[in-house]
Amino acid sequence: MADPRETAVAVKVPIGQAGGGFMVSREAKAACEEYGLGPRELYFRGRFGVLGECDADVVTSVAVFFPHEHVKESWDGGRKLSVEQAVEVYTRICHEWGQRKLGGFDGCARLAELLETVAVGASSVGAPLFAGWRAVPLPGDPVARVTQLLHVVRELRGGLHANAVLAAGLHPLEATLAATHDGTPFGHSTGEMIAKFFRWPEPYTQPGPEVVARRAQVEEVTDTLLAPAFSVLNSDESDELIELLRFGHAD
Repeated sequence: MADPRETAVAVKVPIGQAGGGFMVSREAKAACEEYGLGPRELYFRGRFGVLGECDADVVTSVAVFFPHEHVKESWDGGRKLSVEQAVEVYTRICHEWGQRKLGGFDGCARLAELLETVAVGASSVGAPLFAGWRAVPLPGDPVARVTQLLHVVRELRGGLHANAVLAAGLHPLEATLAATHDGTPFGHSTGEMIAKFFRWPEPYTQPGPEVVARRAQVEEVTDTLLAPAFSVLNSDESDELIELLRFGHAD
């Protein structure tokens, strides 16, 4: 019988992988070609477009783990697509990826119901990207609905995790390098692999034991911050959510 914190820990990897899988998918690549955008231009305009039309510095304040120069280049480079259209396109990509990956999973409707309960009941404080995506209307189709909700709940953890990193006094690059990462669209990844994905300039200085220990504590704090979001589920529902994610998430 999982309690809220145990649930937050148990769902971290499947939600991390499935909630972000569409971002690096063949569907995303096809949309880039359709709209004449670079992969990162669509990524930033689509993912962060829920913030509205704003200066790149505002996006950097939310995209905590990316260097500002890369954020600005990508955000401004994608301005040929309005933020409203970019969010619409990104949402469509999410749904299309979901149909391909989860279309044969018969637990989508129930999983969506549980995730929506979590998303609706969670506080948005400290998680602006989560708040923005929660406001995007959900589709009626169970597969599309669950895929979008996986993304929404993933953004909740992402926002809270950024807060924990900054509160620990870690630079985002330090935090990235000082851990291995399982809840990514790529599956298990080293810190260096993720730092390269985020486009931090090389070479990297490997963090020492003290930084590694602080980063491990950050993960614990993130789990604690996220736990209240799962308190809206009773123990049976928490166990059901964990079980559905175990069989339903896309590898």
